[in-house]
Amino acid sequence: MTTPENREAAIALGSKTAAEIVARRQTALARRADALDEHAGRLGLTAPPQTAGQLVALGDSWFDYPFHDVLKELEDGHGFTIQSTAKAGDPIEAMAYHGGQLDNFARSLEKIKAQGATPKAVLLSGGGDDIAGKEFGMLLNSAFSPIGGWAAGVVDYVLGERILLAYQTIVHTVTQLCTQISQVAEIPVLVHGYDYPVPDGRGFLGGWLFLPGPWLEPGFKEKLFSDDQLAQTTAMMQTVIDQFNAMLQGLAADPSLPNLRYIDLRGTLSNNLANYKDWWANELHPTEKGFAAVAEKFATVLNRL
Repeated sequence: MTTPENREAAIALGSKTAAEIVARRQTALARRADALDEHAGRLGLTAPPQTAGQLVALGDSWFDYPFHDVLKELEDGHGFTIQSTAKAGDPIEAMAYHGGQLDNFARSLEKIKAQGATPKAVLLSGGGDDIAGKEFGMLLNSAFSPIGGWAAGVVDYVLGERILLAYQTIVHTVTQLCTQISQVAEIPVLVHGYDYPVPDGRGFLGGWLFLPGPWLEPGFKEKLFSDDQLAQTTAMMQTVIDQFNAMLQGLAADPSLPNLRYIDLRGTLSNNLANYKDWWANELHPTEKGFAAVAEKFATVLNRL
């Protein structure tokens, strides 16, 4: 787990990042105001659009996936209106420190404010791409090692230090941006842990040619876990997903983040080897049915806010 000094540094970085983004947006809005002065026309709206609530989202492929994802299901199945900056493949570190999604997040807040509305909540999805993929094998010891399985010290550091600090930074940045741009303190920020995946070697549309994936099985094979150990590697994934969720639960209990809400998605999608393909389209992403079930969990929390 990270130290109090690192936690304070993450909070300070979040405030600094938010201030820099607001300064950039003030310059951009001044340019926009000059441009609008040249256009006398105004769009006349006879009535505000009907919606279950305005949401702003940042995230990874669970919020940005072809055809079906959490956000599409929340819009189409639950009536929410969503401004999203999510980008498939973005690690939480990139979201926190590289600036692209956060700058676009500020733009989204401005658009909602221009409509005279306030976001009902901010949705944040991330962390899976910081673990899965080409570096995944680094989290594992060889299956033939006396300490075969998870490299506990490495997993603890990645989840309890690297990813946790990135989450602390981005949540504080988002909170500051909401306060300064939307002028509403403590807009709820919803984060989620992932459900239990099955490392069966399936990528996007099978992972053929240059399509993304698989993200988990190659790491297990690198460390000499065999195909007939799928039940074992599935149980191993359950262990690390539990640890990821525990990290987010702890973060949501941080008194400096009273607006943070954690959504537990474990058990929403089956990892039973007899039927998991009904719920998982590949190693990391749900099927249409799976995304609908995940969105239902989000909607339940959102409708209580």
